[in-house]
Amino acid sequence: MTAHVPSHYEVLGVPVTASPADVKRAYRRAARTHHPDHGGDAAEFHRIALAFEVLSDPTRRAAYDRSYFSASAQREAPRPAGAGTTPSSAGSGPPGGFRAQARGRPSGQRNLAGEPAVYEPPFAPGAVPLVPAEVAARAEHGQPRRRGLFGAEARIQRETRTAALIRRHVLTEIPSARLLNGLRSPIDSSHVAHAVLAGYRLALVDSMLVPRGNYAWDGAHLLHGSRVVAPPRLAEQVRHFQNLFPELNVQGFVLVQTQGENPHEPVIDVRRGAEGIIEPLNPAKFTRELKFFLASGPQPNTVFVPALARLLTGLH
Repeated sequence: MTAHVPSHYEVLGVPVTASPADVKRAYRRAARTHHPDHGGDAAEFHRIALAFEVLSDPTRRAAYDRSYFSASAQREAPRPAGAGTTPSSAGSGPPGGFRAQARGRPSGQRNLAGEPAVYEPPFAPGAVPLVPAEVAARAEHGQPRRRGLFGAEARIQRETRTAALIRRHVLTEIPSARLLNGLRSPIDSSHVAHAVLAGYRLALVDSMLVPRGNYAWDGAHLLHGSRVVAPPRLAEQVRHFQNLFPELNVQGFVLVQTQGENPHEPVIDVRRGAEGIIEPLNPAKFTRELKFFLASGPQPNTVFVPALARLLTGLH
């Protein structure tokens, strides 16, 4: 079983929002305590020095953050089984890595998704968390980013509507859910429009805007008469995020919107045998499937602070 390896932020004991001055002060304190000349451990001092080298250099820190803490050996490792319990679920930790969940819950077991959020690890007096408590308590972070010269307004409109839909139908019903808009991709210079974290589940969301009408989904394209529309390429992002966050269950969702307000438009008929790529969903089905995914996971009322912290460093 792989033990947890602290990030550079954890080594220095600073939050991901720490200023350069905060990083320098934390390094000086830790160096005085752990310097071998003062009886400290040489290996620990080396980790402190490495953390300071990265976090004190704006370029290296930005690269470290863009990689969601995976750029060095001091990255977060998969969580041990049984770790991360909450007072309401002592003895039952989150799963390690992607694991499919059966639909439904054991008889008599209540769904915790609608209960007040609890934080893992809990915020303790005197401890420096990766994310300040007031930031972790915020339900939404970031905003659609203006990128490119052509079509920017249409993208912003689409992403703004998607964020509003998630805010209205998901954040209000799952208090632990945290919506992040405009993440840098861990693959390249592209972006992920939205991510929703709740418990130990992470949903990546992209969207598309199409004319009103009936569509067919053949497993790779949306078909409307002679019109063939390819959905956003989200599956590769899901794979990369799953590798970066092995402690989470990561799934992708593609929302299909029209200019109208009817949540059941467009009608999308799924052809028999259509499998493989993430199925595009109209607003009604999208909100239903997204809520089920987030609410049916283990400890859905948990805000997993280390994962939230790493995602926050990826905001544009």
